[in-house]
Amino acid sequence: MSSAFLFALLGGLVVLAFAANRLFRLTRVPDVIVLMATGLLLGPTFGLVHASQFQPVTHAFGTLAVILILFEGGLDLDLRSTLRHFPGGILLSFLAYAFSLFIIALVMRWSMNMPLPMALITGAVLACTSSSITLPVLQQIKASASARVTMLLDASLSDTFAILTVGVVLDLGSRSGQVALRFLGQAVFVVLTALILAGFAAVVWTYLLPRLSERRFWNVLTLSAVLLLYAGAERIGVSGLITVLCFGVFLANFRRLDLSVLEGVLGFKPVGDEHHAQVVSFHAELAFLIRTFFFVLLGVVVEYSALVKYIPQVLGLIGAIILARALAVGASSWSWKGFQPGEHEVVFLIMPRGLITVVLALQVVQARGDAFSFLPPVAFATILITNLMLILGTIRAARLAVPPGEAKPEHDKSTSQAIVN
Repeated sequence: MSSAFLFALLGGLVVLAFAANRLFRLTRVPDVIVLMATGLLLGPTFGLVHASQFQPVTHAFGTLAVILILFEGGLDLDLRSTLRHFPGGILLSFLAYAFSLFIIALVMRWSMNMPLPMALITGAVLACTSSSITLPVLQQIKASASARVTMLLDASLSDTFAILTVGVVLDLGSRSGQVALRFLGQAVFVVLTALILAGFAAVVWTYLLPRLSERRFWNVLTLSAVLLLYAGAERIGVSGLITVLCFGVFLANFRRLDLSVLEGVLGFKPVGDEHHAQVVSFHAELAFLIRTFFFVLLGVVVEYSALVKYIPQVLGLIGAIILARALAVGASSWSWKGFQPGEHEVVFLIMPRGLITVVLALQVVQARGDAFSFLPPVAFATILITNLMLILGTIRAARLAVPPGEAKPEHDKSTSQAIVN
């Protein structure tokens, strides 16, 4: 591959991703489908790009994309504006993830005669709704603020549940005994340690950032802080992804606190709105760039033969996901506030799998070897089909009238900004 072709390819992919994202309102097709289809054409179909060149870096590239997206998601989360909808959002997310995990595990155990631990790990990987896909969609559909916040919480918390569950299950391994108690203890340890690390890092960075922001390249320093925090958390056995998400949340919300006492004693100044907006903008664009290349890369490295081999299992998985979503919506809808007629159907239909699913699938393969070689192609097919189903949700949302007093969500603003405004 010549350097001229490579640069032309990279530039063309960014233009394609930008156009697909901007044309979403017209086409109703999520940009992730366009990107994966492009990868399929470039790799397995026409052979313009060879999968063997990129397979070694796929997991690292995907992890970097998840780090940036979770940090961006944390920066966008205004705790005060979401607390009113938090009970409904967390109940929906927990039930949807738990139901999906166990029903998927049952399907895989029955269809592939899997041992129960393998089936549960597969369910843990495939059960989560993707925030990296849901968030851009929520910025562009017509829905009440209540529905948007609930779906945002559902996707963000689902990512967290998946990261935590897969990490803890892999750490527990095949040891016998009181698995539930060990799982709970490990989960509490991981979450508390992540909160402590993220809180300390956010305090330090909130102190340093106003001083660094007068220098050039200070946004790059924030990126380095995020990557170092992730690496440090992973080094001590804590989920780096959860730590990064908490770091973004703390960094975004510390600026809303009254820190006058610390400012007087320690010279502590919170991050201003202008600096915060610059951090969000920088990391959002970087996440968009990495995410674009990753989904194209995913299409390049997929194997047609593996996809065809697992078609019956994938169809069973889709049925399991739909059933679990219906059960979760039915069991949690009583706790939702401020929804408009028809929006329950939108919540049911918006359940895409995405970046976290792929990264966790690759992580499981690395940890457990060839026994889980089926997982990446199954994850790819699941992502593709659930994103096609997402089209139905966006069409349904488009037919709903904007409720009186609700502002139409703007294309380039975050969900939290649309809610506050």
